[in-house]
Amino acid sequence: MIDAQFGSLDALQTKMSAATVAVQGSGWGWLGYDKESGALKIATCANQDPLEATTGLVPLFGIDVWEHAYYLDYKNVRPDYVKAIWQIANWKDVAARLSAAKA
Repeated sequence: MIDAQFGSLDALQTKMSAATVAVQGSGWGWLGYDKESGALKIATCANQDPLEATTGLVPLFGIDVWEHAYYLDYKNVRPDYVKAIWQIANWKDVAARLSAAKA
């Protein structure tokens, strides 16, 4: 599904990373599932705004870009934190969340 919609996992990561790094202040970058269209979508939410309630997307994978999530290890270098998060992404969990969202 990722390859069909984004071209590759690398392309998804690049697009989602760019959107997430661009969040002004605190917030989240999300990979969500749109039940209506059956598509994966990238979205961002400011502060603690919930993904599903604000966009209608079912959350599959989120990147927390509140400073508390990364400051001790990455200081104010958010792009390095977002790049590193892909090394620990749990794709089995993302796949399970997608299966549940489709059910």
